[in-house]
Amino acid sequence: MGIMEKIKGLLGQHSDKVGQGLDKAGQAVDSKTGGKYSKHIRTGTDKAKEALGDNGKGDGGKGDGGRSGEGDDGTKGR
Repeated sequence: MGIMEKIKGLLGQHSDKVGQGLDKAGQAVDSKTGGKYSKHIRTGTDKAKEALGDNGKGDGGKGDGGRSGEGDDGTKGR
């Protein structure tokens, strides 16, 4: 088993912890930037969680983070 397979296995087993870490890191960056890049930071953390396979949020693999296609302002996505 190569190193990448080991890493993928560990990430799969601990995706909830990795997701929490990504959220915490995103919040720290958002705080440091004064909220100026909140939308971009959220997009980046969401994409990273999607790469984990189950979005790191326990949403059953929907991949939308439980947002059901709504934008930040409550409108439907593009």
